Amino acid sequence: MSNLVKISSITKKLVIALLGGFLLLFLAFHMCANLCILRNDGGLWYSQFCHFMGTNIFVKVFEIVLMAVLLFHIICTVVITLQNKKARPVGYQHASKTKTSKGSKLMIWTGIVIFLFLIVHFFNFYFVKIGVTEGIYMAKTEEIQTPQVSAVLQQSAAYGMSPEEFVSANEQQLQMMQGKVDEQTMQQYNDQVAKMRQALPVVDFLNNIQPEQLSEDGKWIHKISKEDKRALKEAVPEIEIEPDFYYQARDLFKNVIYVLFYLACFVALWFHMRHAFESAFQTLGLTNYTWYPIISVIGIIYAWVICLGFALVPLYVFFLV
Repeated sequence: MSNLVKISSITKKLVIALLGGFLLLFLAFHMCANLCILRNDGGLWYSQFCHFMGTNIFVKVFEIVLMAVLLFHIICTVVITLQNKKARPVGYQHASKTKTSKGSKLMIWTGIVIFLFLIVHFFNFYFVKIGVTEGIYMAKTEEIQTPQVSAVLQQSAAYGMSPEEFVSANEQQLQMMQGKVDEQTMQQYNDQVAKMRQALPVVDFLNNIQPEQLSEDGKWIHKISKEDKRALKEAVPEIEIEPDFYYQARDLFKNVIYVLFYLACFVALWFHMRHAFESAFQTLGLTNYTWYPIISVIGIIYAWVICLGFALVPLYVFFLV
């Protein structure tokens, strides 16, 4: 931190501008991903996108880079704000009337609002992804319906028994085999029955699945609770169960308090982006008296597109889903 303080103010402004530009581009990508929620496909597109983002190694590396960029952007901004305050401990006698000054004054406050939003957002999504907090989950049908689980379902149905009755019958038969078969055969049957018993929680889960939990193509099981997740992982540790951000987002956007908080934060983001866009071009020396009005208009349009794109999702879910 001490080394960062020693860096010149101009250098830090250049770093903030470059990192801010990177984050502005990422917002456009994130907004496009969120708009997949609007598709009337039971979350198929959005779930596939989240699965790709959660399993691709390059995306995982990018997430680390993104977190580093975000953190460094915040640190640089805080440092330069504190340095400016230290350099001018007594305020101006008359308020500055320049447009840039007014925008700059808002940046720290809108930045604080955005930072608070990120904390909430991370708890609801990113921390669920990395396992720090719990949420709603999903899994591929084929990974839950293992060969052992399928065998219990099919054979119990063939004998007209419930899965529990079928496994119990096999356990009774195993006891009757004691001393009548060789040790190796006995061990094989014992292992087979043990696997049947282990598969029962998964079988019970599959039997209780509601139709709306299945994706349109039948490849995904949605809305798995944290309790079911633990039971499934205990029964079959190799099952891959991942966050179901589609239904998690839908549940959050049905909460009027969260929706109002979300929209208020994107109002703050609009003001932040409104100044940040043109400020970044100005800091990087890419503007002049001719281009400044054009860049300013582009910045306003970009801020509106991004913020309205993000706001559209909670409004659609809250009022129409």
